[in-house]
Amino acid sequence: MPDDKIDLSQLRVPELTPAHLRIIRFFILLLVLLAAGSTSVFTVEPEEEGVVLRLGKYDRTVAPGLHYKLPLLIETVAKVPTQRQLKEEFGFRTVTAGTRTQYGDSNLGGEKLMLTGDLNVAVVEWIAQYRVKDPYKFLFKVRNVRTTFRDMNEAVMRQIIGDRSVSEVLTIGRQEIESEAERLLQDMCDEYDTGIQVEQVVLQNVNPPDEVKPSFDEVNQAQQERERQINDAKTAFNKVIPAARGQAEETVAQAGAYAIERTNRARGEAGRFTALRLAYEAAPEVTRQRLYLETMGETLARAKSKVVVSEGAAGVLPLLQLGGGQ
Repeated sequence: MPDDKIDLSQLRVPELTPAHLRIIRFFILLLVLLAAGSTSVFTVEPEEEGVVLRLGKYDRTVAPGLHYKLPLLIETVAKVPTQRQLKEEFGFRTVTAGTRTQYGDSNLGGEKLMLTGDLNVAVVEWIAQYRVKDPYKFLFKVRNVRTTFRDMNEAVMRQIIGDRSVSEVLTIGRQEIESEAERLLQDMCDEYDTGIQVEQVVLQNVNPPDEVKPSFDEVNQAQQERERQINDAKTAFNKVIPAARGQAEETVAQAGAYAIERTNRARGEAGRFTALRLAYEAAPEVTRQRLYLETMGETLARAKSKVVVSEGAAGVLPLLQLGGGQ
């Protein structure tokens, strides 16, 4: 049976000549240069900023464009989208975005159910839109900054909803809630040095829970009916009261005009009587004769038939038809 054992002492390793060693060194150097070159150049997109770390420590922030850094992981780059508007969704999630956006809200009840100030429950869904204004703070000042930002949103929204009644939350208070949430959230982000600029807080949907939604609908209908009746009453009030006020003002104005007219007439009569008295005192006979003639003129003008009798006549004169055959 042949012996299968191999005597390793009899094997000879080819000796490397200096030429071989130079070739190996050349290839090693070439690989090192290629690795260094490929890791020394990086590009920052127009909507980003690059944060350069040297041996894991912050070194500098670079603008969009082509840049160079120390190779072989001596310097590393973290790219932050500072010019892009980011958003966080609460109470729902966008499944597919497009012309017909689909939303999902499974297993999010604890996130969107909130207690109002009057101890009712509201389902609140909202969006927080923000930008990264300081990439250094965004990366290094807060651990898990996205999770922290979401926790801030929930804390702020629960605080605001807890200070208001359910009717205010569901109806007239939406814009005020959005403005106050944006302000409080920005104050909190600045306090924690997150490097985030809050752009907008938008209430996506605010409803009562499904279990009590029919009751809330009935309450809303009753409130709308009450508002309608109030508006009808105000309309009737605005129609009747101004008309009555106008009529009253017209009556007062007529009474004032009548009083002025009567006063002026009385003053005129008094002045005429005074002038007549002065004329009578100056010439009694003439004034008496003038008054007699004026009185007769007014009296005869109203008489239908006139009979003229001479003072010294023995009989009645023929009837003199005066006044146009009356």
